Amino acid sequence: MAEQNIFEPKVFSANLFEKMKRINPGIQALELYEFRYGLNDLVPEKGWESVKLDSKEEIEMRLNSRDFYDSIQIKPMHSIREEHPKVGDRVVLDEQIIRLAQMLFVGLVTGEVAQDWVKTHFYFDIRGFYFLHRTLYFTEKVLAHFGGKPFKRFEQKQKNLERQQDVGYREFKEANAEVDELFIESVKKIIASRGTPILLAIAGPTAAGKTEIVERLRSAFEQAGQQVTSIELDNFLTDRDYREAQGIHSQGKQALHFELFKQSLEDITHGKKISIPCYDTVYATSSHDLDGNLKPDGVPIEIEPADIIFIEGNFPFLLEEVIHLIGIKVVYLTDDPIRMKRKWKRDIDYRKKYAPTYFRNRFFKDQFIMAQIAYLPQMEVCDMTVDTTGAALWVTSEISKILR
Repeated sequence: MAEQNIFEPKVFSANLFEKMKRINPGIQALELYEFRYGLNDLVPEKGWESVKLDSKEEIEMRLNSRDFYDSIQIKPMHSIREEHPKVGDRVVLDEQIIRLAQMLFVGLVTGEVAQDWVKTHFYFDIRGFYFLHRTLYFTEKVLAHFGGKPFKRFEQKQKNLERQQDVGYREFKEANAEVDELFIESVKKIIASRGTPILLAIAGPTAAGKTEIVERLRSAFEQAGQQVTSIELDNFLTDRDYREAQGIHSQGKQALHFELFKQSLEDITHGKKISIPCYDTVYATSSHDLDGNLKPDGVPIEIEPADIIFIEGNFPFLLEEVIHLIGIKVVYLTDDPIRMKRKWKRDIDYRKKYAPTYFRNRFFKDQFIMAQIAYLPQMEVCDMTVDTTGAALWVTSEISKILR
């Protein structure tokens, strides 16, 4: 009997299907023909045998390089006018992302790539049908900042969401119930110890659950008779045209009306009413000019004094000049695979916010960059990190003394 050609399309896909069940248990809920639907767009033009594997070392080096992610195109276009003249072009998956998936698929089928190595460095998103690099959030530096171990750890109930293709907020909230409750009670204790008014900054990746936990904290404070307000960091952005002309990204004081921001934090922590800029997200313009003066047609935002003032934004305590003004610094963290599933449900199904392939490219590109420039640096200086996926609360030694 002739030996089967492992690269023959049906043989290859059947073999890969079995391997992928161990990479992502959610694959077990699929039938083989459904798996092949997802695989179709990733089949190389010259067949699977044409895929040449890079070494594991080369792949790891590339996937840990900022330059690689900077090179990922969010909206690469493919013309389909010949097949569909009325449709025109469509966004496709970046070719480097495709090549990564093809190499890992071939390596798994041939045995050149170990399943454990793939699971250590990558996760597979079923709805996106591609591999993404795992972000290491608890680096040696972060662990040292928290004394090497969490303040308290619970059962990791997000593991029950592993087989799902998307995740809604109700089940997400239920999985996080114990660590969220401890976090809310811990914040209350810290505020009782440090007094008010106090600035509370909560940073964290998109879809980590920041908005929801802030609403729950607000409710808890208001029920206790405390006044609550918030300051959105994005309102201090300068006009986008200026930032782009200067080559300024939105993760530093050069992108902000920084002196206004600093003065506003100082004033509100002394119980003063503040008037802050208003950033128009539609036109990408600020109500204030570059000198910090209100434009003739500008309308500022008035914020009354309060007991607890939330600072909302991606990088609220990356700015050294204001970090001493922030009374409680928190990173609210959910691991990337769960955030991806939340975004499928929230941003694609409900909000209809992105075209799916644009979203796939953007998440692949941004998760690494944002971790490097925003979240890891803040984990290294924050008072608390809430790790919802690990079901653990991490605190500094100073905070630990207050909570015990």
